[in-house]
Amino acid sequence: MADETPVRTLIAPSEMTHRTGRWIYRFVLGMTLIGFTLAFLFPLYWMASGALKSATELARSSPTFIPESWQPENYSEAWSNMGLSRYFWNTVVLALGAWFIQLSIAVAAAYALSKLRPILGNVVLGAMLATLMLPVSALLVPTYLTVVDVPLIHTNLINTPWAIWLPASANAFNIFILKRFFDQIPTDLLDSARIDGAGSLRVLVSVVLPLSRPVLAVVSIFAVVGVWKDFLWPMLVLPDPAEQPITVALNNLSADMPVNQLLAGMVMASVPLLILFLIFQRHIIAGLTAGSLKG
Repeated sequence: MADETPVRTLIAPSEMTHRTGRWIYRFVLGMTLIGFTLAFLFPLYWMASGALKSATELARSSPTFIPESWQPENYSEAWSNMGLSRYFWNTVVLALGAWFIQLSIAVAAAYALSKLRPILGNVVLGAMLATLMLPVSALLVPTYLTVVDVPLIHTNLINTPWAIWLPASANAFNIFILKRFFDQIPTDLLDSARIDGAGSLRVLVSVVLPLSRPVLAVVSIFAVVGVWKDFLWPMLVLPDPAEQPITVALNNLSADMPVNQLLAGMVMASVPLLILFLIFQRHIIAGLTAGSLKG
């Protein structure tokens, strides 16, 4: 029987047999996990605790990690003084519209590239993936000019939700994720549906989409989060304050609002995304790691 190939690890297995080696390993691992956890959670804690402080306490040169006087009314005052309900509604409309359009186009494109195999499909896929190599800033000017004067129909989309929805629908990363998942679906399963008389659209709706719920959840979360947290593009195409999402509104209101109320507004703007992640974190991991189908 051939010798098994040795597995290379950061710490030699022989070192783990000693008490000192195990202690050092656990200590380094624990400190690394604590460091990364603090690096991610401390900014969130600083923002949430700052929203509970008074404006005077926040203005001190020596910061306090725990509020000396708790002021939870900052949240209600920020909600009413900033008019956050309108901006929250604008953000929800933009996020849901972008999610629906992006998912519809991404599913159709990925299904065509994976199962219908059009002529020059690999060339089209390669061209789409090449756009991921470009920085977002390089695409701002051509995208803005397209939105100002849409080709063929010559319509100006500034200050309309379509200025957010249409550019968001062209997402090569989501198309690639969906295509890779669709490639794992057995062709025999689709052929069985076609033998029963199902067309390509019926196969997509009745067979492919029900099997693709994990990856559809991942793409949906990416679509919603991408629009919800975006700042630069909405600021450019939605100059009317009545149409702006909450990220742009908070920036415009920051000059006239107390810092503690501004932090409270930031916390409320972040809560929906945190809840979304906590609810669907299992779907995110399952969708990104799904590589096969169980019978």
